[in-house]
Amino acid sequence: MGYETFYEEFGFPLKGSKLEKLKNFLIRENLSYDEGIEFTVNLCLSDGKIAATGSLQGNVLKCIAVADEHQGEGLAAKIVTLLTSKGFENGYSHMFLFTKTENINIFSDLGFYLIAETKDAALMENIKGGIRDFVNSIKGEHNSDNAGAIVLNCNPFTNGHLYLVETAAKMCSVLHLFVVSEDKSIFPAKDRYELVKRGVEHLNNVVVHPTSDYLISSATFPTYFIKDTYKAGDINCMLDLTIFCEHFAKPLNITRRFVGTEPFDVVTASYNIMMKKFLGERGVEIFEIPRFEEGNVPVSASLVRKLMAEGNLDEIKKIVPETTFEYIISGRGMKIAEKLRNSRG
Repeated sequence: MGYETFYEEFGFPLKGSKLEKLKNFLIRENLSYDEGIEFTVNLCLSDGKIAATGSLQGNVLKCIAVADEHQGEGLAAKIVTLLTSKGFENGYSHMFLFTKTENINIFSDLGFYLIAETKDAALMENIKGGIRDFVNSIKGEHNSDNAGAIVLNCNPFTNGHLYLVETAAKMCSVLHLFVVSEDKSIFPAKDRYELVKRGVEHLNNVVVHPTSDYLISSATFPTYFIKDTYKAGDINCMLDLTIFCEHFAKPLNITRRFVGTEPFDVVTASYNIMMKKFLGERGVEIFEIPRFEEGNVPVSASLVRKLMAEGNLDEIKKIVPETTFEYIISGRGMKIAEKLRNSRG
């Protein structure tokens, strides 16, 4: 069969009966539908049955599947071509996909390059050596045999984050701060990055970097190809740590990674435990810094957001750096506070 046997069905994303048809097809292929999908393309037979499908969320290809009876007909290549073309149309030239490890060769033949793999999952990109080039671009002159690292989101940057950074900076010659680049937080990624950068200007041995699309989180890691979804958090964690160890720690000579103690978030606390074992076995020592408190209350970004929703600027001022407070009382900060109030109903 050739492509002419099939017709293309598009959705932005699919809805109604077409969405149900897609979900049922994915179930038959041992996949599940990812609710974050923004665009889908199906290759359908004349009777409307799906022969192959694939979807897109931002610059990430998802839920690619070809029916068993249509394997070897070039449909996966057609799907990937349509999805990458849509990504380019949306302004993305750098594309990624998560997949099962047994599918690495399939996507390698379709122009994707392996970033990292574990026994359960792999992350691939469509630019050869993309992650190597990114890390080389942030190396700069800050090389050291005693470098440390912190990966943080900072939604927003608080005195708790600042305490963690200042404490870690005293324990290594160079401290790399990686601010999560994905735009899944109420404070925009660009603003979070700038708040961190301005907040640590007084620390001469601290260098601030974006993570680009490489240091991943539960917000971006998909579960559609994982049969036991309760394991998704652990699988995500292992892939993220593998990427950090192989592509960041080694070339930047990072031998220490710092985290704050996590009394509230069970997922983060579990991640910290796994990190200690995994990175410790690979020569990266983990230091847990006790969480900074103000008036016997642990300082967190979630507390700041709660106070913003309440309009309690006096309390906010006590627990954030001056640069963060200036942002919060600015027009942009006030808009975020309004969104927080509205989200609370």
